[in-house]
Amino acid sequence: MSEQTTLVLIKPDAVQRGLMGEIIARFERKGLQIVGLKMLQAPEDVVGQHYAEHKEKPFYPAILSFITSSPLVALAVRGNEAVAVVRNLMGSTDGRKAAPGTIRGDLGCSMGANLVHGSDSLESAERELALWFPQGTLTWDSAAKPWLDA
Repeated sequence: MSEQTTLVLIKPDAVQRGLMGEIIARFERKGLQIVGLKMLQAPEDVVGQHYAEHKEKPFYPAILSFITSSPLVALAVRGNEAVAVVRNLMGSTDGRKAAPGTIRGDLGCSMGANLVHGSDSLESAERELALWFPQGTLTWDSAAKPWLDA
């Protein structure tokens, strides 16, 4: 078993549509734990660091404008192989092409406003969690969880 913690952002479009509870419930029903949660207006400097690899790309200004347009929810999600499980639950980036049963497949309808972000690797998760949940803000005790496979 590889217990991991990953970052999920419930983006402004999902918050505006009232989908926060539905999205969080999908992670919890899968057996993942929410070990950090905060609703905030995304600071431009944090967003800039989060999307640093895209800064020179033509779509970067649109990402920056979208993510900072209204509040979002940042989640720290923990569980067995959490990075891969979260990515599978989210579905393909383009909601029009995402598989039914995924968050984007059931609830999304575009590429740009695609409801959620999830870290794409354990390395990205560590970097992104440090941005959105600075040191000392995640205090969850990851004691034994008998319902997870050993």
